[in-house]
Amino acid sequence: MAGLAPKIKVPSMKNKKVAIISARWHEDICDALVLGATRALEEAHVKKIKTTYVSGSFELPLAAQLLLDDGYDAAVVLGIVLKGETPHFDYVCQGVTDGVMSVSLSRSKPIGFGVLMCDSLEQAYARCGLAESKEDKGYDAAVAALKLLEL
Repeated sequence: MAGLAPKIKVPSMKNKKVAIISARWHEDICDALVLGATRALEEAHVKKIKTTYVSGSFELPLAAQLLLDDGYDAAVVLGIVLKGETPHFDYVCQGVTDGVMSVSLSRSKPIGFGVLMCDSLEQAYARCGLAESKEDKGYDAAVAALKLLEL
């Protein structure tokens, strides 16, 4: 692991609307990520939280764009891409990363990036926010989006 996330105070965002978008592959991992993101947004007293599900991580950028265009102040994208035996992993990871960044910059709205890109399920479980996990990347991604909203 690269290290633990820094301790960042969750800002109050009482008048904000934030969308959580999650992929459905490995539902137990994605559900844990959604719970972490929701917890952070609730701690921030976000006015409206909408959770939407898409098939896989590749669909996250378009879903974020649609929700941001629909009036949401920020989005949090969550999912998992596991390395396999083909270059598919590389293409999906690059496409998701570039797509999310493109949407965020073109809309001037923050998108918290909580897509796990792992070599194994064990790595994903260690980062998804379950009780036995070392990290909670869903929570961290939501906090990152909230901190950008402060700007």
